[in-house]
Amino acid sequence: MSLLVVGLSHRSAPVSVLERASLPADAKVKLLHDTLAAEPATEATVLATCNRIELYADVDKFHAGVAELSTLLAQHSGVALEELTPYLYVHYEDRAVHHLFSVACGLDSMVVGEGQILGQIKDALALGQELHTAGRLINDLFQQALRVGKRAHSETGIDRAGQSLVTFGLEQLAVGTPVAEWAAGKRALVIGAGSMSSLAAATLARVGVAEIVVANRTADRAERLAEILVASGTGVAAVAVPMARVADELTRVDVVVSCTGATGLVLSADDVLAAVSWGAAPDPAPQTPAGLDSAPAQSPAPQTPAGLDSAPAQSPAPQTPAGLDMADVVARLAAAAQTHGRIADAGAARTISAPVEADGCPVGPDGRAALTGVDANSLELHGTWADQGEAAAQRQPRRSTRTQPHTSSVRLALLDLAMPRDIDAAVHRIPGVRLVDIESLAEASADAPMAADVDAVRGIVAQEVAAFGAAQRAAHITPTVVALRAMAAEVVAMEVARLDGRVPDLDERQRAEVTQTVRRVVDKLLHAPTVRVKQLASEPGGAGYAEALRELFDLDPQTVASVSRADAADPMNDDDPGRAS
Repeated sequence: MSLLVVGLSHRSAPVSVLERASLPADAKVKLLHDTLAAEPATEATVLATCNRIELYADVDKFHAGVAELSTLLAQHSGVALEELTPYLYVHYEDRAVHHLFSVACGLDSMVVGEGQILGQIKDALALGQELHTAGRLINDLFQQALRVGKRAHSETGIDRAGQSLVTFGLEQLAVGTPVAEWAAGKRALVIGAGSMSSLAAATLARVGVAEIVVANRTADRAERLAEILVASGTGVAAVAVPMARVADELTRVDVVVSCTGATGLVLSADDVLAAVSWGAAPDPAPQTPAGLDSAPAQSPAPQTPAGLDSAPAQSPAPQTPAGLDMADVVARLAAAAQTHGRIADAGAARTISAPVEADGCPVGPDGRAALTGVDANSLELHGTWADQGEAAAQRQPRRSTRTQPHTSSVRLALLDLAMPRDIDAAVHRIPGVRLVDIESLAEASADAPMAADVDAVRGIVAQEVAAFGAAQRAAHITPTVVALRAMAAEVVAMEVARLDGRVPDLDERQRAEVTQTVRRVVDKLLHAPTVRVKQLASEPGGAGYAEALRELFDLDPQTVASVSRADAADPMNDDDPGRAS
């Protein structure tokens, strides 16, 4: 076995690089064909998900294989090799097996323990089989990975260490509220009808949304998914719509989950802004902040700023509302803003995002005076305060902006599970919109607690890697053993034929007895050496025993090679009892 894997994942590369390096279906097909056309690889398949791209191959030269697979990944992903190289990882032989088994168990997932990766491994194997790029090694490896993943989920509580990416994403949208309570009665739009979108739709139905609208470029797939949802017994209503209806549906739904294979944006910031603005209620009537007397019916005349000459005679004399002192008004406005989060501004109620500091700005945060008549010194103070506030905002890390929930109610919740992204990241700036995407999920799960069952899964992976390596090393010597037994059978047949010439008077019963006796002798002589050589070959460093056996018995290399080819073409390879359902 010379298994090599070259890839990148959410652990080695930023989301921006993963997004650019994503492989559409036609690129995966071309990548596999080109990999087999390359000299070092004899079989291959590719595992491409929203947070990993890995090329698996059986190679005869390690260094040449690494160089060739890295170049092919760069070529088909469209990311320059020199830019991609710092994020690539390489695993070889047993380390490559260990990596895939860990991936299958969910240990390497963004959300530890999620089970969706098993379906993606199944898809990778099916693609290699369909394109005839998966041979004996890839078939054995990926089928065993599926069995290991299932074993981990059935024998441990790894499921408790994390959830599927969809469930985790919905939890992030719910912001601390139980998902079932948050989802109850909501209307959802699912964009796409592939495996991830189907999982998202099924999860939404299970947690209790009232209606699901499925939009997909292929109408038949959308309609089929809608039919499955209706027949699921969850009580959800489901309909399919064409992609052209997405903009209209956005105005009707509360939740959107998108996961398509599109190379460009499916939802722009303008699309989302238009949807949440449609049918919006007008601004509320002006409110008087608590703790302040009602303003006079007419607008107060502007007060002359201190230190300035009086206005010309023809202008109305400046008036101060009876019983109010301007400094006192400003102070009370600031106090009201601290208490209620709102401050009167030019006759309209405006929400402010943060309380005013004790020595803060006496003017509204958008740069307009809280009320007329503020003096020049206060306006200058506002300019300084605003500049400092903007600079402070720019110093805040982007993560805090992306991961904090809106203080106002969420009008539209968006979950983007696509890679590259389906939804413009700029929508998180739109009031009333909450966006959770692959990047924010990575941030949210970075510090997620690990369940104690993870250690048990790691133990299972270690056992299975050792067993797989032993089985592969033993299988490596099998063609030699088969060739040895074929040679022995040929010798028996030749000697029985010679006996017939020497003793022609033997009847059929006597001849059969002699033939069986000779075969038993040969079998007994070969039994112990062949069993022992398989045991030795399964141990690390046991690959040399096959060569020793060929030398000792002078076996024809062509015979051994023909047995290997026949074994690799065994139709039983198509069976997959361990594949995820």
